[in-house]
Amino acid sequence: MADLKLTNVRKTFGAVDVIKGVDLDIRSGEFIVFVGPSGCGKSTLLRLIAGLEEISGGTFAIDGQVVNGLPPAQRGIAMVFQSYALYPHMTVYQNMAFGLTLAKADKGEVDRRVRRAAEMLQLTQYLDRLPKQLSGGQRQRVAIGRAITRDPKVFLFDEPLSNLDAALRVATRIEIAKLHETMPTTTMIYVTHDQVEAMTLADRIVVLNGGKVEQVGAPMELYHHPENLFVAGFIGSPAMNFVAARIGDGRTVELNDGAKVAASVELPAGARQGKVTLGVRPEDLALSDGPGLFSGTVDLVEKLGEVTLIYVDIGAGEPIVAKLDGESRIKRGERVSLSADPDDLHVFGEDGRSFRRSRLGAMVA
Repeated sequence: MADLKLTNVRKTFGAVDVIKGVDLDIRSGEFIVFVGPSGCGKSTLLRLIAGLEEISGGTFAIDGQVVNGLPPAQRGIAMVFQSYALYPHMTVYQNMAFGLTLAKADKGEVDRRVRRAAEMLQLTQYLDRLPKQLSGGQRQRVAIGRAITRDPKVFLFDEPLSNLDAALRVATRIEIAKLHETMPTTTMIYVTHDQVEAMTLADRIVVLNGGKVEQVGAPMELYHHPENLFVAGFIGSPAMNFVAARIGDGRTVELNDGAKVAASVELPAGARQGKVTLGVRPEDLALSDGPGLFSGTVDLVEKLGEVTLIYVDIGAGEPIVAKLDGESRIKRGERVSLSADPDDLHVFGEDGRSFRRSRLGAMVA
């Protein structure tokens, strides 16, 4: 079991600030996922936790003990990298046993741990094979098994599925989810740019941007209650639609085309009435027989089987994306109106932060 605490953690490379004061508490047994765009600092933050990079400022503690100066081998942490990093001349068994053998562990204990890990990861029948005789997914499971045999307090995963094809990604993701269930007291931190992995694996997601934490929360909390425009646009696929709007009398959000949404908006202290951004997710939009919230011409139709995505030009620069039923017969060039449940709308101020809303009332044309 391991509780982790990062307090104002910073990392600089020369004059470049990469991690800019991260505060984060991770409870023992949690599955935490770091997500964010390329260059946001998620892998660097993971390497700081592992001890592979030196912390430039702030403190990192495991179970209350500050470990800034502690070498990686003494932190009780095992890391699984994007590349499998297996020894090609060793069998699966030898690869999984290597760390324990190097530490001169008892042979009986080594064998017990290797076979236990192999059983957990469905690798027992492959123990005598070389890595070149395995699929990509099997190799990644061997790399995970090698970490399991060390019986770590904390597991770190650095984009472990990015080298796999789509089918193997799904299968290996399921194996990692099962692994977490079988090791409920082991803390796991997982880095990915794939929000599907984040949403399906995480107890809590940490959204990073430019070396800072934008929001921390359970997957559905981030989905339903994003704190700012960045999180709202990053979580969800396709991304949330954003439309420029304004607050009129304090209770009405007005779109540029004159449509209005009667709203009860709690303005932040000191905020002025004026420009805002209205957000709505593609899956929360539906075709409307009346005027609706948005009206425009269908520019593109994407048939994905289960769902159909339509891109609607409403004259706002960027098209509005709506996710409809897979059997939808909408065609390019058609004129459509889209509506949404007012409770599914999001309002963001000029600073990009979400307004807390007690209620959004009925839409008015």
